[in-house]
Amino acid sequence: MNKKFRGLGVAVVTPFTQTGNVDHKSLESIVESLVEGGVDYLVALGTTSETPTLCECEKDEVLRTIIRANAGRLPVVMGLGGPCTRDIIAMCDNFDFSGVDAILSVTPYYNKPSQDGLYEHYCEIAHHSPLPVILYNVGHRTACNIEFETTIKLAKDCEKIIAIKEASANMNQIMKLVKHKPDDFLVISGDDAVTLPLLAIGIDGLVSVVANAFPKHFSQIVHLAFENKFDEARRWHNDILDITQACFKEGNPAGIKAIMAMQHKIEYYLRLPLTRISPALAEEYKTLIINLQCG
Repeated sequence: MNKKFRGLGVAVVTPFTQTGNVDHKSLESIVESLVEGGVDYLVALGTTSETPTLCECEKDEVLRTIIRANAGRLPVVMGLGGPCTRDIIAMCDNFDFSGVDAILSVTPYYNKPSQDGLYEHYCEIAHHSPLPVILYNVGHRTACNIEFETTIKLAKDCEKIIAIKEASANMNQIMKLVKHKPDDFLVISGDDAVTLPLLAIGIDGLVSVVANAFPKHFSQIVHLAFENKFDEARRWHNDILDITQACFKEGNPAGIKAIMAMQHKIEYYLRLPLTRISPALAEEYKTLIINLQCG
């Protein structure tokens, strides 16, 4: 089971129409481009999906569209997290997870639990979840870091907790996780730009934002690194690095949606409180895309 989530995952964006509705036709096309681009699994309803702006009905529709378009070709991970443990447990007990292979559960945001609180929170989720659980550590968004010792304890104590998506930007913490984790526990990067150096120390892959627009580049980086072809992987990494770093200058998913609109993959609409990137950054993206195409 764990090996299904080793490689390149993509946090799929949610495209919108001019009237503000979910653009399911474009979402289907995105899934197809990701499958053709060589990604290993899809992540629905994550941060990049603008999930906090979706109502419960829309969340279900987005998930079902991704599952339908995927047609069983790749594993599907569903984002399921929040600040209330009881709400997540209720979802685990009552939700129809047909077509879903694992859940990705972000640390509780806003209420800033202790490490003991985090441990108990995830133990309860693991107890109630019918599917494997991937922890999601992204402290710059949640104001809550899962410390190394807590992750290792959860990995050893809860059989259903199979991995962590690490977006803490704490290299020391990630290196310690790779060194001390159980053999079958996965450490997955949540930071596109530093994926190659993390692959060199032995992480198990990436959940990418930028691969929404450039799946082939990130597929090559991850898969070549797995084959110890780091010279080739580095060439792909260097080709895409400038765009990757620029993508997050004015927030996510504002950046990646702007790039995908320039590629004619989606229309450029976000939901408030997110807004479009600045004209100056848009011009920078255009130049970077041209340079990449000509490189």
